Amino acid sequence: MEIPTINLGHTNMKITRIGLGSMPLSIYGRPTRKDAINVIHRTLDLGITLIDTADAYCLDENDKNYSEILIYEALQTYQGSANINNIIIATKGGLIRPNGAWETDLNPLRLRQAIKKSYESLGGQKPILLWQIHNSPQDNKYSLKEIFQPICEAIELKLIKYVGVSNFTVEQIKEVQTYVNIKSVQNVFNIYKRQAEFDGVLKYCEDNNLTFIAYSPMGGRRKHKKLNQEKLLINLGEKYHCSPYCIVLAWILSKSKCIVPIPGASKITSIEDSVKALNIHLDENDIELINNYKFT
Repeated sequence: MEIPTINLGHTNMKITRIGLGSMPLSIYGRPTRKDAINVIHRTLDLGITLIDTADAYCLDENDKNYSEILIYEALQTYQGSANINNIIIATKGGLIRPNGAWETDLNPLRLRQAIKKSYESLGGQKPILLWQIHNSPQDNKYSLKEIFQPICEAIELKLIKYVGVSNFTVEQIKEVQTYVNIKSVQNVFNIYKRQAEFDGVLKYCEDNNLTFIAYSPMGGRRKHKKLNQEKLLINLGEKYHCSPYCIVLAWILSKSKCIVPIPGASKITSIEDSVKALNIHLDENDIELINNYKFT
């Protein structure tokens, strides 16, 4: 099947309407390296061109950049028919993993080091096509202007080609755009958490030609297993001859032409199932049913 694409923001760079989220391949409970690479290879075979990662997708600080190194290895060992020159690796920086915890650290010096390390982990031969700041400031320790100074420097040094943000509000996005021309916003969006639909972020992306990358589209590790038990999703899955997970992805895709969900996958069957959502077009009544259903 031919995978539909959109431009990344207002660039000419094409990305598929669904990407692969690599977190499950890289953190606690991850598959073997061989199995993880097989998942990435199958993703490429299916025609997906966007792979999302982060330097913090690892077990702890001693394992930092695990996911980026894994993805680079997968691309180097790929022998299928996909053109790896068309693959967009979108990575993130700004989180640290002391003893396996997740903490935001936007120290400009550390960000400068993190960008260089990600560049090296992804081969060190061409700019990172999309580098995203992993989280918005959690305190007033550093201003956004200070935080984005090393990012702008990295663009000048050709370590980064395009920049995105993650977990940012509309106000923060507007300020960031006075420092750098961002191309994407990556915020949570799923049937349980729809803030981006109501806080103005999704509409802002539509109005300003930014790509909205929807992370945790299945609700995250704690929620995604519940989807198979939701009566509405089961019934719609029977109607459209697909899994409840596909129904959720099709619903997310219906929300905006600028939205790109990035479902995770630790097994080949998971990404194969996710891709099927691209062929499902929910009718308006079914979209409204999901909109109004009380998921818990």
